[in-house]
Amino acid sequence: MPTRLKRPAIWRPLALTVALLGFQGYLGFSAIGGQYGTESRKTMLVDIEALKGQSSALQAEIDAYRHRAALFSADRIDPDIVTERARALLNMANADDIIIMVDPATGKPKSSSLPELPKDQLNAIIDESTDL
Repeated sequence: MPTRLKRPAIWRPLALTVALLGFQGYLGFSAIGGQYGTESRKTMLVDIEALKGQSSALQAEIDAYRHRAALFSADRIDPDIVTERARALLNMANADDIIIMVDPATGKPKSSSLPELPKDQLNAIIDESTDL
């Protein structure tokens, strides 16, 4: 009985080679252009620097708020700050204060409804008030 040798198929090793080359190509693409690849690393470093700057700005703001809060502690209370905040909250003014009304829309001072005084008369009033 004659035996016939079967020639091995070439398709199986060829398919395995193609699959492995495709997987290697995918890994190469991911290493260069993927989410964590070398190209994305550059943008991540730029984002990190921007976030560090933002973090330091926020830390400075936090430090400023902590300093202002520390000024209101019972052992270090500053009377000027207390009176300033009280006047601002109560919309009150001291008799010695000079008040300038500002138009919120333009940010410029509002004009007075009183008639304007000549400069020499205004200077005399100012001189009288400083002599007290």
